[in-house]
Amino acid sequence: MFSYLKEAGKATFQDRYVTKANELFVPWDGNQGGNIGVIGVPLSKSSISHSGAAFAPQAIRQALSFYSTYSVETGIDLADVVVTDYGDIMMHPTDIVESQRRIAETVEQVVALYPESKWIALGGDHSITCPVVSGWQKQKGKIGIIQFDAHHDLRNLEDGGPTNGTPFRRLIEAGVIDGSQLVQIGLRDFANSRAYTEYGKQCGVTMYTIEEVYRLGIQTIIEKSMQMLSGVDAVYVSVDMDVLDQAFAPGCPAIGPGGMDSRTLLHAISLLARYDKVQAMDIVEIDPTIDFRQMTSRLAAWVILQFLKEKSGRQPG
Repeated sequence: MFSYLKEAGKATFQDRYVTKANELFVPWDGNQGGNIGVIGVPLSKSSISHSGAAFAPQAIRQALSFYSTYSVETGIDLADVVVTDYGDIMMHPTDIVESQRRIAETVEQVVALYPESKWIALGGDHSITCPVVSGWQKQKGKIGIIQFDAHHDLRNLEDGGPTNGTPFRRLIEAGVIDGSQLVQIGLRDFANSRAYTEYGKQCGVTMYTIEEVYRLGIQTIIEKSMQMLSGVDAVYVSVDMDVLDQAFAPGCPAIGPGGMDSRTLLHAISLLARYDKVQAMDIVEIDPTIDFRQMTSRLAAWVILQFLKEKSGRQPG
């Protein structure tokens, strides 16, 4: 009856020759799972600083709408790739430990249903990595972790419990990983304490500072890291967006100068995703409520596209 009326939010310009990246995400129908799965983990009450990272999963999904599915550099078009979106895990309104238990249980259940899928978890603060990895690892055997971060996240649990500063200490102390199975890339001056650097060294953690990233080159570091993890069954990549300089990621709760540039991070994700052993990734520490023009969420969306481009298995056409 009314030619130009559309469903609310749908009255937008559409180019018949362009597929938007957010269209790749297809809600799970309860039966079929795709080769790549996404799950939202909206927890940020465990952050030791003010954080609205619980709003990030939806912000990142929405940010994908700013991009097309076509890579002009490679000729690869992701338009036919199906990413199964399993939705968001429901958090307990007050109990952080219960929320983290729900995360581990849900991830374990979903991964058990589709063990061959590649996984992307959308945080949330960095505390989510411990339960996500704990649930995912049960289907994978011996795993390695490559962590992009300004911080060690090896804080003690006595002073604050399972916060966003403790996920990798918890994984080591729980025996999910040995310290030698953890590589940290992008550690920054004046963001850590001597005690946690020493703890990491004692546990055998491999650490690369941001200065080493630029002196050695990210490709060399990725190659060395994957060689060092050659004995594991699968590799998990954890992307804390505060590894980036504050100019590139203004929406991080713990912004700081002297960090990684976005091109270096994107190149690193592309390099890692080419390895078959790299089978899961999380993106954490984005607060959309303090972001500027969605810069940080848009960058996270691009991280996803880099991952998909290498994991799609498609040839240039």
